[in-house]
Amino acid sequence: MNQQLVLDGRTADAKNTARLLYLVHAVTFFFSLGLLSIIPVIINYSKRAETEGTMVHSHHTWMIRSFWWYVVWMVVVGVLFLTFIGIPIALAVWGIVWLWKAYRLIRGFVDLNANSPMPV
Repeated sequence: MNQQLVLDGRTADAKNTARLLYLVHAVTFFFSLGLLSIIPVIINYSKRAETEGTMVHSHHTWMIRSFWWYVVWMVVVGVLFLTFIGIPIALAVWGIVWLWKAYRLIRGFVDLNANSPMPV
């Protein structure tokens, strides 16, 4: 069975915007450990309403949720890092969270290019 996906101009533009936002999230994640990711998240919030009813909407939600869960876990790491005993645990948690966030960015980018919605 041959399946074709037809994208209208609005969806194609939204997909390109989401692709660019994944790249900006990745750049800010790798070079500032996510501190500057607030900039693409603001854009995600502003563009998400425009993509209602498309698969791109799930990608904006995926990026927003990834950001906020990353913030929560970085706060936990920060609290653990304040105690001498918690430093090794904080480093382990930070490494796991870093890998998790990298996975979410890569999976989202790959699924967007495959025209697949994210499970949100």
